[in-house]
Amino acid sequence: MSILTFFFVNPRFLAFGFFAAFFSSFGQTFFIALSSSDIRSTFNLSHGDFGLIYSSATLASAGLLIWAGRKIDDVDLRYYTAFVCFGLAIACLGMAGVEHVIWLIPVIFGLRFMGQGLLGHISAVSMARYFDQHRGKALSLASMGYPIGEALFPSIAVALIASYGWRQMWAGIGIMLLFMLVPFMLWLLKGQSERHWSLSEGTDASQMSRKLNGWTRAQVLKDIRFYALLPSFLATSFIYTGLFFHQVHLIESKGWSLSIFVGFFIVYAITQIFSALVTGLLVDRYSARSLMRFYLIPAVIGLGFIANFNALWAGAAFMAFFGLSAGAVGVIHGAIWAETYGITHLGAIKALGTAFMVLSTALSPPIMGMAIDHGVTIETISIVSAAYMVFAATLVVLIFTRTN
Repeated sequence: MSILTFFFVNPRFLAFGFFAAFFSSFGQTFFIALSSSDIRSTFNLSHGDFGLIYSSATLASAGLLIWAGRKIDDVDLRYYTAFVCFGLAIACLGMAGVEHVIWLIPVIFGLRFMGQGLLGHISAVSMARYFDQHRGKALSLASMGYPIGEALFPSIAVALIASYGWRQMWAGIGIMLLFMLVPFMLWLLKGQSERHWSLSEGTDASQMSRKLNGWTRAQVLKDIRFYALLPSFLATSFIYTGLFFHQVHLIESKGWSLSIFVGFFIVYAITQIFSALVTGLLVDRYSARSLMRFYLIPAVIGLGFIANFNALWAGAAFMAFFGLSAGAVGVIHGAIWAETYGITHLGAIKALGTAFMVLSTALSPPIMGMAIDHGVTIETISIVSAAYMVFAATLVVLIFTRTN
């Protein structure tokens, strides 16, 4: 079945996965960082200071995600989604009204927990759980919400901040989410009771096999493959978050224009969409595990452009190659947990992996911020990051070759 045919057979539920990923943008680092300069100026914070606040909020999000993420296995998806969307709206309104630096921590926590953490979790788990034979296609279509959000929102945000101010931008987002997103997402979930009953009560052989082979989270924590996968997934979350969080410094150190560079997010989005679609087809044909060793290669190449060139075209090339790896990881990360450990406790297992990834996003802004404050260049950061990615890919090859 082609991707287009697959979409027309399942349009509403695939759109649900897409928009969950799309609206998670408001809790993602790339979006929050667009107002970081204004926030630092308003509260007189250094790069390291704001990185520490961001890290503290994200750490709290990672810790709570382990508990909250598993609830998707037990709670009706409609109630779970409504709660998360409402929480994200309140966090956006909180960002608009924050008056003291201490309140930045709970506000950013809300954005990271509800947006980056749980909305993205909803998108990946729902697609992986309710699609089996076409899991790769479902994840690739849903994951396109990330690059399209990354393409559209930066330019819109920069324009809104310039015209109205950063607080007014966040207020507008909060109001929109509160009155539009919640009912829209519930409408997309029409028929969820029948869909869930079909999964729970189905009796075909493949479905029964998946139910019987479901690992618990305690069992996963004793499996060496889990620890082999983590460095690879943490590579993208840690490095991407750190570089995008400090994108203004990256742009300034290279002598580029912010308004031009944010336009490169469109390049990033195009390559990410292309990569996600291709990876989805490959996952359905070969498996996510077979692709794990390859998906970091484009990111390593992209870091090479940052390490070696200062011309503006290097920024476009960096974003293009980063997009290729970003598109692949969204699909592979969503599929590999179900492939390796089954779907019975998928929410709990995926939440564990996501919590580690969120933890890495908590650590990267202050670590890179302190490195920048101490004079470490973007070029050096890029070289070290590329070396880590090579190590992570090698570890996956060694462990999975040994255990399969």
